[in-house]
Amino acid sequence: MSTAISPTAYNYKVVRQFAIMTVVWGILGMGLGVFIASQLVWPQLNFDLPWTTFGRLRPLHTNLVIFAFGGCALFATSYYVVQRTCQTRLISDGLAAFTFWGWQAVIVGAIISLPLGYTTTKEYAELEWPIAILLAIVWVTYAVVFFGTIVKRKTKHIYVGNWFYGAFILVTAMLHIVNHASLPVNLFKSYSAYSGATDAMIQWWYGHNAVGFFLTTGFLGMMYYFVPKQAERPIYSYRLSIVHFWALITLYIWAGPHHLHYTALPDWAQSLGMAMSIILLAPSWGGMINGMMTLSGAWHKLRTDPILRFLVVSLAFYGMSTFEGPMMAIKTVNSLSHYTDWTIGHVHAGALGWVAMISIGALYHMIPKLFGRAQMHSVGLINTHFWLATIGTVLYIASMWVNGITQGLMWRAINDDGTLTYSFVEALQASHPGYIVRALGGAFFAAGMLFMAYNVWRTVRASDPAQAEAAAKIAVVGAH
Repeated sequence: MSTAISPTAYNYKVVRQFAIMTVVWGILGMGLGVFIASQLVWPQLNFDLPWTTFGRLRPLHTNLVIFAFGGCALFATSYYVVQRTCQTRLISDGLAAFTFWGWQAVIVGAIISLPLGYTTTKEYAELEWPIAILLAIVWVTYAVVFFGTIVKRKTKHIYVGNWFYGAFILVTAMLHIVNHASLPVNLFKSYSAYSGATDAMIQWWYGHNAVGFFLTTGFLGMMYYFVPKQAERPIYSYRLSIVHFWALITLYIWAGPHHLHYTALPDWAQSLGMAMSIILLAPSWGGMINGMMTLSGAWHKLRTDPILRFLVVSLAFYGMSTFEGPMMAIKTVNSLSHYTDWTIGHVHAGALGWVAMISIGALYHMIPKLFGRAQMHSVGLINTHFWLATIGTVLYIASMWVNGITQGLMWRAINDDGTLTYSFVEALQASHPGYIVRALGGAFFAAGMLFMAYNVWRTVRASDPAQAEAAAKIAVVGAH
């Protein structure tokens, strides 16, 4: 009997691998973030070496937190969710294993190449062409595994979370392949296939949709599975989730030009980007409200369940970030905010408050199930992690808001004779206290990840993966 059941049990091995690496890359990426934040407080930490300068380590930090930490969280949760909601095993264990090892190879390639100065210079797309090609191959394989599993599903219905994961996978592939079109001149250097304003337009179509699809749509797939699961309540409105999906993916793709206000980009393209960004507030808040309202009748659980607290507070930060983004896309606001630390604050409201917190909540939900445990080793440590993450995020974003508005006002201040009131150095001096608070906030958040690593290690050490596999078999058989 067990032999007949075995092929339909879920593939938890690849989910376990991605889940553990999410924690590992989270610590490395966020630790590096604290280090480069400290370089802005104490420039001596650049060490006067080319490989350790802020300019080389900053793109490594963004690649580690977005693609290593965020990417592994998306792989882990999407593979977990698609199997459980389709009640079938991943279509190919071999291809799934290739996506794991291929993705880790891409990250190692970034760790080696970026400090050495090998970069395309494109934001969030810095990896040079050989690594970019490997990334594309891994990503197409990921699409084959994900959509292949949906095709062989045992359920008639495709759960809404899988729609969000599917859109994120398809659009990320399109963005990466189009934006990375380039002409290699040697193994370590290539030039973009586009030029001038066209290159800028395609780059920010990619850059903003890396945020829109990689860092929003994929994590909304996570939200639509883990919030109802942890709250033990059905999603508030399934109809709203479908409207949310189609409105989000229709509008988001147009918002990129708001990164290029007051540049050589045609004015109509800037205005279109601004208009679409403002309209985007509606589906974004629709999704946030849907997640929040799922807790109707379950709000009392927040007192005792720190995992649910992670998930719900992430939705609050998602709501705040998706209000702030459209506001910053308005040209008059953008004239003050652009090129200042306000943008950095906005990015981290989304990155720390939304992306990292929902990933952490999802991991705390998944890991015991993946390793055959009733719950995590310590609920108290999850609670400690929650407060470190929340306080760290608030310190980070508040300091960057203050810095950003200060910088914007100082840069545009002029004397009666038309000369600038403040020098750039004076604006930098005014920013120094904010940089100290930002580094402190980042350190709080990174410290929380260390507590998580210890908690995960203790949970895994006491684990029984065979029991998790057996539970998966029972779940699948019970579903038939």
